[in-house]
Amino acid sequence: MFVDEVTIEVQAGDGGNGCVAFRREKYVPRGGPAGGDGGRGGDVVLLADERLTTLLDYHFQRHYRAERGGDGGPNLRHGKHGASCELRVPVGTVVYDEETGEWLADLIRPGQQVVVARGGRGGHGNAYFANPVQQTPRFAEKGEPGERRRLRLELKLLADVGLVGYPNVGKSTLISRISAAKPKIADYPFTTLVPNLGVVFVETGRSFVVADLPGLIEGAHAGQGLGHQFLRHVERCRVLVHLLDISSMTGRDPLQDFEVIQRELELYNADLLRRPMLVALNKADVAPADLRDRVRDALSERGYAVHVISAATGDGVQRLVYHLAELLDSIPLPSTATEDMVVIRAPQQDERAWQVMQTGEHEFTVQGKGIERLVKMTDMENEEAVRRLHRKLERIGVLQRLREAGIQHGDTVRIADEEFDFFDEEHLDAQ
Repeated sequence: MFVDEVTIEVQAGDGGNGCVAFRREKYVPRGGPAGGDGGRGGDVVLLADERLTTLLDYHFQRHYRAERGGDGGPNLRHGKHGASCELRVPVGTVVYDEETGEWLADLIRPGQQVVVARGGRGGHGNAYFANPVQQTPRFAEKGEPGERRRLRLELKLLADVGLVGYPNVGKSTLISRISAAKPKIADYPFTTLVPNLGVVFVETGRSFVVADLPGLIEGAHAGQGLGHQFLRHVERCRVLVHLLDISSMTGRDPLQDFEVIQRELELYNADLLRRPMLVALNKADVAPADLRDRVRDALSERGYAVHVISAATGDGVQRLVYHLAELLDSIPLPSTATEDMVVIRAPQQDERAWQVMQTGEHEFTVQGKGIERLVKMTDMENEEAVRRLHRKLERIGVLQRLREAGIQHGDTVRIADEEFDFFDEEHLDAQ
């Protein structure tokens, strides 16, 4: 089963919680705080594996989670870091953020890795907060939640040559003739349901990869037929070979077929028409001579290199293979990334930016990445930790901005997943 597009959900590991603890050693009367920090949560990593050719595994399992970081312990013991979740994908996999449509990564080289969800930071233990003013802090931070993403994975086959054309023009027969690939071949439309790859050995030290793509028809770019599912694979090919059936058995005009497929390629991606292209007039062993000559002359006048072949008998095939090899030698290989590890990050947000919005008659919401993280990492069941959060919000200016927005004593304030009742000391003083 060939699967070249899937949607998965990934969840990086949460950071471990910090610890509240104090040293109680004999002969150390003022041991002080000794709570360790929590460990960092594991990342979710995609790894390009050349042994894989399909995204089938992710068709059946859609949810993946990395390990949570360990909690901190007494005596300044830090929690262990969570193990990353490594997902292996075929070379040529493109990664998108399903919710925003943002392009995240293109894994085009074996062994290339990409971090698609980063683990949360571990919370600080109470030893971290000790200072000359606050010598015995009795609170610690909770671990930061790990990133959660919904990803769309698309596989674009990596091939040097792509065979395109109408169904049953002989693409599968040709790839079986020039390589060891054994695609299904039959005399009915859409025999080929999945792309086939074959390695063509020209001579010692020279070879290239050919992709036999399912037949295109008119309207393929808009979802007609089967070819639209695999047009993305053409984008990777350095050279295209357009096969035409000149046997006259289809009742169609080969030149008209050529125009239709060219138009479909252009509508899908106009850059495809700027790729080097050879035209192969197939089934020449049963073709009328006048039709063969007319099509060959018409396309040659338009500047295309035309080969008259018979994939069934092998006539003209070797000349086509050598021409392709020479053409590929003259085309530089596409540049690839040199880094072994590519780190994906969402569009950078100013962590200090925040805003206050009135979302109801007595309801206000504070939004901002840094403030939301601060709230998520605060232990709301610890009175001292809540007081620290209040001081930070006051210092940042959040409380003043709420007053300017018209908040009243007793109104609700929402930050992240938490709700607070606004407590205004000025209101109490006035009473």
